[in-house]
Order: sequence, then C-alpha cells, then structure tokens
Amino acid sequence: MTDLKPLIDKAANGMALSVEEAESAFDVMMSGQATPSQIGGFLMALRVRGETVDEITGAVRTMRAKMIKVGAPDDALDIVGTGGDGSGSYNISTCSAIVAAGAGLNIAKHGNRSLSSKSGAADTLAALGVNIEVSPEKISECIAKAGVGFMFAPAHHAAMRHVGPSRVELGTRTIFNLLGPLS
Repeated sequence: MTDLKPLIDKAANGMALSVEEAESAFDVMMSGQATPSQIGGFLMALRVRGETVDEITGAVRTMRAKMIKVGAPDDALDIVGTGGDGSGSYNISTCSAIVAAGAGLNIAKHGNRSLSSKSGAADTLAALGVNIEVSPEKISECIAKAGVGFMFAPAHHAAMRHVGPSRVELGTRTIFNLLGPLS
C-alpha cells in the first residue's frame, strides 16, 4: 500500500505527480485506505495547484480499473453531463442520450443524482419511472434492445463510496468532476 501522506505533501508544495504516483494515490483513496482528511487534503492540494494531465491520466486509469464493466457494442457512445458545475442548470445530457438512441446510435449513458443542478441524470430517469439500479447485464440488454442503457454512477463506480463523503463535505469541484466524462 502506498502512503498517501508524501503525495499530499508533494501536491501541496506545488509539485506535479507522475502518472504512476497519481494512480497509486487514487488507488489508496478508492480502496478505502485513506482517511477522509487525507482525501480532502489531497483533492484540495490538486485543486489549488491545478490538476496536470499526468494526474488526470493516473486517476482515470484507476477509476477504469475499479469500475464495474458493462458490455456494449464497439460503436457505443458514452454521454455524461458536466455534473457539479454549480450553474443550477437542467439535465440536458439525458435528453441528448434518448434523442441519439432514437436516431439509431448505441448509447451507454452514465450519471448520478443532482449535486448542484436542478436535476441529475438519475433524478430525471427516476422521475420518468426508469429503474436506475439494474445489473450490468440488464444495462447491456437495454443498449442492445433499445439503443440506450443507464449506468448509475454509485453502482458503476462503486469504489467512489470511499471518496464521496469527502467530496460532499468539500462542497467544491474536484478532479472527480473531470473524471466522470473520462471514465
């Protein structure tokens, strides 16, 4: 197990992490081996200094390694909203996913409940009566039959349960807002 403290210190002192260091840091956090204070400190150190391409790359690699895989056609597109942008906007990415599927594209939509907007993808679909908590196999079946399937972020990225509370307590955008569309 990597000790997160030296990586927090490195980022807090304005130094960039390598891809491998970022992968290690995110693995520690997303495996439940970091305290909430360490998670918050690390995320804010990155935020204040600004996330680098290598740090984002390492984080995406870790998230993809830990995500629940869903089978989809090779030509499937993932549509995800910006989430947490604080603009108070309405959910448009879900409408886009439905329209794109209606036009014949295969869509693997993922999203969550609203954090700062009026409605997140999960809120919108649940209000329409869609069961948002289904198995990866059922999601694959939905994509195959209807051209669109929804991956509920807490189920699809279950390892996020370890960092979610710290993100909510911070109340500001973090690198995870960038990672959703990339992972």
